[in-house]
Amino acid sequence: MTGARAMAAAVVAMGLIAVAGCSSSSDTNPAASVSSSGAGGPALSGTVTVFAAASLNKTFTTLGKQFEAAHPGVTVKFSFGGSDTLAAQITQGAPADVFAAASTTTMGTVTKAGDVIGAPMVFVKNELEIAVAPGDPLKIQSLADLVKPGVKVALCAPTVPCGAAAKKALAAANVKLTPVTLEQDVTSALTKVELGSVDAAMVYHTDVAGAAGKVDGVPFPEAASAINTYPIAVLKNAPDPIAAQAFEAYVLSSEGESVLLQAGFIKP
Repeated sequence: MTGARAMAAAVVAMGLIAVAGCSSSSDTNPAASVSSSGAGGPALSGTVTVFAAASLNKTFTTLGKQFEAAHPGVTVKFSFGGSDTLAAQITQGAPADVFAAASTTTMGTVTKAGDVIGAPMVFVKNELEIAVAPGDPLKIQSLADLVKPGVKVALCAPTVPCGAAAKKALAAANVKLTPVTLEQDVTSALTKVELGSVDAAMVYHTDVAGAAGKVDGVPFPEAASAINTYPIAVLKNAPDPIAAQAFEAYVLSSEGESVLLQAGFIKP
């Protein structure tokens, strides 16, 4: 078991102990032997509301279905978007159980507000690529090619993790780029390329991999200086904390890691 998974298990255990402590000595804690895989212990029930970065849409949707299959009494609902927007909603009191962000900086907003239980756990990393039209008709092979005359580029807004990473990569390449649009999440930036509204966008490798041939990806060396780290945490005011802790543990499990790595994410 990796250190991350061991810590996740500890978080789940601490949460279960806390719940048990709120019950009388004669009560039986229904979640005392909950596991992320659903094996052993009473069945979970309820709804887990997960706020997650837009770049996690496909993988977390898959993980949610798998988690529901393992726990038939649980429904997992997602709200995907820019991590900064989701963090703001959480600190303003939006009801949610779990937050998975695309950067530790964004998670820090929620942590500093005192809205998480325990320490957030890093579960994957992600690297930027340039998304271009299939066949790369403009022959964009580097960040420098993005500033060629007539090339229209979409970036994420600087407050969004993909935008902050793009800013770092461009600085590392000493490229000054003026995008034609700044998007509030990485999915929106990718869609601009898919629709032909722009010629290129800086998105994550996983977004290109999941685009099913609608775009091509152009890797570039400066991406190594701007790798984003993804943390996950159970929220302090989670309406369903026991199921939320089990879902977090599932994301951190070998089953969760397998889905994420197959989609192109990087081991933490």
